[in-house]
Amino acid sequence: MTDHESRVLERERVPLRQQLPLLVALVLLWMMLWGSVTVLTILTGAVVAVLVTRTLYLPPVALSGRFHLGWMLAFLLRFAVDLVVASVEVAWYAFRPAGVRRNAVIRVDLTTRSDLVLTGTALAVSLVPGSVVLEVDRPNSVLYVHSLGIDTPERVETTRAHVLEYERRLLRAIGSREEWEAVR
Repeated sequence: MTDHESRVLERERVPLRQQLPLLVALVLLWMMLWGSVTVLTILTGAVVAVLVTRTLYLPPVALSGRFHLGWMLAFLLRFAVDLVVASVEVAWYAFRPAGVRRNAVIRVDLTTRSDLVLTGTALAVSLVPGSVVLEVDRPNSVLYVHSLGIDTPERVETTRAHVLEYERRLLRAIGSREEWEAVR
């Protein structure tokens, strides 16, 4: 038996009941991909979801057990505003005669140890035009963010604060109480 096979056998199986939210999300994704909501689409989506979760190793995501709908809506609203503002700013960079003078790769040390919050923060930063996460140092909760139009040290700090604000908003919506208190 190879080392890989022994690790596969040592893995704990996550109970089907605990994977239910993931299964539902995969079935919904399947229905969106097919563009139909029929009994056959739902059944085949369920079969594919069970096969994927049973045959592929998916590391468990520890949830805090906290979800605040109001703060999540506030996060999404602010994200939408940032999306529009950044789109206009990137369009301005594209059309102005000087173009983009300087860019920067900025190291941002996050507070969270939650994979879910870390991933959510990285996605939010990357989806906003003008910035992209180049690397994630998961063990140390560090994001390396490339950002357009960084021409002064103040802009570096503003960008870093902006990323930390995304983390803070996500922690307020879905983080553990301990992590929320740490960034409060």
